[in-house]
Amino acid sequence: MKFKLALKLASTATLAMALSSAAFAVDITGAGATFPYPIYAKWAEAYKAKTGTSMNYQSIGSGGGIKQIQAKTVDFGASDKPLKLEELDKHGLMQFPAVMGGVVPVINLAGIEAGQIKLNGTVLADIFLGKIKKWNDPAIVALNKDSKLPDNLITVVHRSDGSGTTFIFTNYLSKVSPEWKSKVGEEASVSWPAGVGGKGNEGVASYVKQIKGSIGYVEFAYALQSKMTYTQLQNRDGQFVKPVEESFKAAAANAHWDKAPGFYEILTDEPGKASWPITGATFILMHKVQDKSANAAEVLKFFDWAYANGDKMALEMDYIPMPASVVKLVQGAWKAQIKDASGKALWN
Repeated sequence: MKFKLALKLASTATLAMALSSAAFAVDITGAGATFPYPIYAKWAEAYKAKTGTSMNYQSIGSGGGIKQIQAKTVDFGASDKPLKLEELDKHGLMQFPAVMGGVVPVINLAGIEAGQIKLNGTVLADIFLGKIKKWNDPAIVALNKDSKLPDNLITVVHRSDGSGTTFIFTNYLSKVSPEWKSKVGEEASVSWPAGVGGKGNEGVASYVKQIKGSIGYVEFAYALQSKMTYTQLQNRDGQFVKPVEESFKAAAANAHWDKAPGFYEILTDEPGKASWPITGATFILMHKVQDKSANAAEVLKFFDWAYANGDKMALEMDYIPMPASVVKLVQGAWKAQIKDASGKALWN
């Protein structure tokens, strides 16, 4: 009898603790870049199973994420385009890198396998400038003598929304093509010389899959998940490389985060024989002074957990985790910069 009573009391206490925890659980919200959405969703699922805390992330594009964090409608914003220090200071924000990955050209050509077609920066820029209009153009044929290219018109597919993926892509094109730099430039949203627009990585992927003869650019995880045909690219060292973990890591190895004010670091057209030329990090934006300190603390806990436990998931989805040395720098920035309304640090 005593045993049954003790068991009942223990069960009641456990239930009360669970209800108490649920009552005080703080769910967090974020919005922005579509580039990291697959890994953020994976981390969120695992984190909720572990802690009970939900992370609701809206994949609306980097431009939308920047606007929402500036308006304080979410707990964190996300952008593949890093903000410069003066812009961060203007809006009272800090940023930190969450994970790295690659942007890849994807095509829809019958009979062509993933990684079969080779492109270089100049040819890629000329395609998106609308100068190269057919797949059997001599400039493409010269790079692909072992492949039979069709006499098909090329349909360019680009992002229609403000996009950090677009920033990474156009930053690369601006580095390899003086004409692109002078006529279009690098930005999250540009005036495209040719093509049709799709919203988000999802929209671009969907259009490329539907339109025969098309070419677009998406984050590599989307290319794999959608079973899309990606191209090789010639890198700065003149080598043709495929978008794989090793080529992303080779490019990421050139990052000098300790010398990057506000973690402003761009990884396109990096040297190295194995480097993928359109590599980039994706960033989290938070206010330095937090009105909702409980929510902000939970955001930091979430990304701290992801840094400590999410590497395997990231690698399985073809993202590159942040090195331990960078995580230490990020945690130092949290402690120094993110505070509650009274000036108390939210990370110790």
